[in-house]
Amino acid sequence: MRRAWTGVFVVLGVLAVAVTSFVLLDRGGVTTILDTSGCTAEVDGHRVELDLEQAENASLITAVSIQRGMPARAASIALATAYQESKLYNIDYGDRDSVGLFQQRPSQGWGTVPQLMDPVFATNAFYDALAKVDGYEAMEITVAAQTVQRSAFPDAYADHERDGRALASALTGNSPEALWCDVRGDADEASDELDPSGLVPRAVVVREDLEARFGSLSLGGFEPAGVSTGHMEGSAHYEGRAIDVFFRPVNAENRKRGWAMASYLVANADRLAVSTIIFDDRIWQAGRRAGDGWRDYRVPSSSRGDRAILEHRDHVHVDVLR
Repeated sequence: MRRAWTGVFVVLGVLAVAVTSFVLLDRGGVTTILDTSGCTAEVDGHRVELDLEQAENASLITAVSIQRGMPARAASIALATAYQESKLYNIDYGDRDSVGLFQQRPSQGWGTVPQLMDPVFATNAFYDALAKVDGYEAMEITVAAQTVQRSAFPDAYADHERDGRALASALTGNSPEALWCDVRGDADEASDELDPSGLVPRAVVVREDLEARFGSLSLGGFEPAGVSTGHMEGSAHYEGRAIDVFFRPVNAENRKRGWAMASYLVANADRLAVSTIIFDDRIWQAGRRAGDGWRDYRVPSSSRGDRAILEHRDHVHVDVLR
């Protein structure tokens, strides 16, 4: 009898694995049980785990606040709000006519449904309203969020204050290397033909995305017809796959700005087919084993030149997959 029950358990176990595999494949198309893709933010001992979609939305919400010149507190409030309202997913449903990241209602004058389903529009609408709240910078996060949202559950935002603060601190660069992601590091084949600026199509997408999120940038590492000198042997710059974003001079404020961009790139690495990010003598690479995160960047011993440049302290380097 014991053997019979053991057989039943084995069969049930196999069925459970099969069902789990089916569900994952049905939802993601290529996802497997062993897939560990996702992101982690850790600040002052508080850890926030996100999937890639949540991380992309959190990074966008924060980047919009940076482009608008708002304080990190604004991002904390917005992130805690979106966490409560949608779990950081851009959903097309909600209570009554609520939609989007912030569950804003067209009937309450927030915008049309198509507008509110655009994360950039919805985020700007939230910040427009927050900016009108006198003294929001000194308010408790839940109070500021409720003043904007006018929710039927005014205390609910408090449940996500720590998550909002941790994400904002990591994504605004106030907490360096505090956000990292595990992504597969593979992508469909893409063209290696250089555009007029000297970049492959994937790198062009990264450049345009950064400019859309952060505004005018000091860019380098590419030129028409491609670069042939000035970088380390084997550099992705020679293939038109890399961009440098400069933050000069090297000081505390520019270091924070650099980490904000580096963290944004990590959060969007899967979407943008990013391979490597280097900044402030630290390196992140797609396809590494789960948990590797940011590591020490080792300048090749044969390299000669300004240490600040070699260690990428004055610029964020990003290159894309082949």
